[in-house]
Amino acid sequence: MKRLTISDLPEAPLEASRMFHAEWLGKARTLLAGDDLLIALPHADHTHSEWRCAAAAMLARVGVPQRAFVVAGEGKMLDETERFLAGAPGITGQYLKLHSDEAA
Repeated sequence: MKRLTISDLPEAPLEASRMFHAEWLGKARTLLAGDDLLIALPHADHTHSEWRCAAAAMLARVGVPQRAFVVAGEGKMLDETERFLAGAPGITGQYLKLHSDEAA
C-alpha cells in the first residue's frame, strides 16, 4: 500500500476541498493506478467530513481493483491502521478519523 501524506490544508472546509482536488487529486490517482492507496490528512473538525468521505468513495470507485482510503491521523495509530487495512481486502472507500496518540 502506498501512502500520500498531506499535512497542510486550509482550515475552512470549502478551501481545503478545493486545494485537495486542485493540487493532490491527480497525484492520488497516479499512485492508485499501481497499488492500494492511503491518503493521510491532518485532523479536522466535523465540517470536513463530507468532502473527505466523498473523496475516499470517489477514489475507491475509479481505482478498482485497487483500494483507496482517507485517514485523519498520524504517528503510531496511522501506521497500525495502515497495517490493518492492508490485511483487510474487503474494505475500501472509507474515511477514518483516528484519535491522536496522545489521547490514547
